[in-house]
Amino acid sequence: MKKYTFTEKKDTRSGFGAGLLEAGKRNGNVVALCADLVGSLKMEAFIKDFPERFFQMGIAEANMMGVAAGMTIGGKIPFTGTFANFSTGRVYDQIRQSIAYSDKNVKICASHAGLTLGEDGATHQILEDIGLMKMLPGMTVINTCDYNQTKAATIAIAEYEGPVYLRFGRPVMPIFTDADQKFEIGKAWIVNEGADVSIFATGHMVWEAILAGEKLAEMGIDAEIINVHTIKPLDEEAVLKSVAKTGCVVTAEEHNRLGGLGDSIAQLLVKNHPAPQEYIAVDDSFGESGKPADLMKKYGLDNEHIVNAVKRVMKRAGKLTDGR
Repeated sequence: MKKYTFTEKKDTRSGFGAGLLEAGKRNGNVVALCADLVGSLKMEAFIKDFPERFFQMGIAEANMMGVAAGMTIGGKIPFTGTFANFSTGRVYDQIRQSIAYSDKNVKICASHAGLTLGEDGATHQILEDIGLMKMLPGMTVINTCDYNQTKAATIAIAEYEGPVYLRFGRPVMPIFTDADQKFEIGKAWIVNEGADVSIFATGHMVWEAILAGEKLAEMGIDAEIINVHTIKPLDEEAVLKSVAKTGCVVTAEEHNRLGGLGDSIAQLLVKNHPAPQEYIAVDDSFGESGKPADLMKKYGLDNEHIVNAVKRVMKRAGKLTDGR
């Protein structure tokens, strides 16, 4: 198992803020819109440097999406910012009609996704957003794993033509990817090469998969861990190549098991390379108020649950016995 270490933790939303500032410096057409959550979306630096390119829309998310769509007609590259729940569920009709259907170059940037929003509870912890967004034709869906990757992704989507949903979070997480990385939309990152099982993880779950991989290595299990930061378009080649080698799959995501990364991979495999698969995801329920780490454990999203899922799927594949 390749060893990953870190010296600092930061929230992925701060990576978005840093990336937005850099994207603004590189391209004068980059503009930012926010629905009264500047501090939560870490947009302060962009506003300080480019006040004339920032638009405070207030608590009017649907209007924000319509305005963003209109701005693209004049050549602007709008980045909208609010919580993931308000970025998707609250404004789905506006996104579908004004952005996706019209193929507008809007970057929908969503913080505070998933259970790790914590104490704000189920009404804010959207667990359906990846499914909602990936079903829209032409929508690119990205879910990043740490500060550096979120910054790089934010810069990359400014250069990409077409609607994008960028998902990130509130809690501080280990920074374990390279600061100078080049983010490739649609290209999965092989975190660790292995031969016994394929673990496909996205977002905050990538670090949990790494921790699980270390524990599995101590048991003599060689896990291949792949960071699927781009859920749509899915890196089908990377997925199929890995599963052809290992023959069994665990998917890990901070999302409902219905409609997320696990379903995308299952659809690909059933058509091309059927294999046993286990899901690490919220089991078709809403969340609740609590500390992020406690919620992740309760809902089965920590590294221990990944380890147990690996054991189950390897037994199903005939690769693991009770004596191993």
